[in-house]
Amino acid sequence: MTDETLTPPPGFQVKRVYEAPAADDGYRVLVDRLWPRGLAEAVARIDEWAKEITPSTELRRWFHEDPDGRRTEFADRYRAELAAPEAREILHRLRERAGGSPPVTLVTAVKEPDHSHVPVLVEQLHE
Repeated sequence: MTDETLTPPPGFQVKRVYEAPAADDGYRVLVDRLWPRGLAEAVARIDEWAKEITPSTELRRWFHEDPDGRRTEFADRYRAELAAPEAREILHRLRERAGGSPPVTLVTAVKEPDHSHVPVLVEQLHE
């Protein structure tokens, strides 16, 4: 996993869930295991909460203990979780949806999406 700027594949964009929803967001997918603190569902305007393609609770907790030191291993372990049939199916469905218009917007509550699970998820959507 790199610390490069996120470059989602065509048809996708990434936003923080705390940013106001925009008309051009299209289909908004929450890609966090936990619901964002202090945010009402009506305000978030989430179309799908894709928990199945987020890091497992155990992996997320393990990573947060030492994000800098565990970044590479985290990415490998998260890729393994995303290889599960249910996750692959959701990734495929999102790719198909992103092939049209409007886009699919992946929304997350993390403060720095570039330094989280989101780059690994975006990498998997490129495949």
